Amino acid sequence: MSALKFCRECNNMLYPREDKETRTLLYACQSCDHEELAADTCVYKRVLRKPSGEPKDILKDAAADPSLPRTRSVRCSNCKHPEAAFFQAPTKGEQAMTLYFICCNPSCGHRWRD
Repeated sequence: MSALKFCRECNNMLYPREDKETRTLLYACQSCDHEELAADTCVYKRVLRKPSGEPKDILKDAAADPSLPRTRSVRCSNCKHPEAAFFQAPTKGEQAMTLYFICCNPSCGHRWRD
């Protein structure tokens, strides 16, 4: 994965640029004429890590959302907090809805499904 690169001459940030004649990737400074050949052709890489079967839009701070209903009939298995926010969402590959819970303890944020 590429990291930010800085000019050896003036310490400004180097930006990716294509040398159209040789069709190679360069990093060029916009303040001076310094250029260097890129060691890797990857300019940007986004890695998504999501547990399988969980909706994409679940966030740890979703328990603070006042629009989500709350219940005291379940306890968090992680911290034993007596309150959880919940919502329903379709499960990937299934037609039925799944009930998701989010612990309302701000220091926990544990998520589970019914």
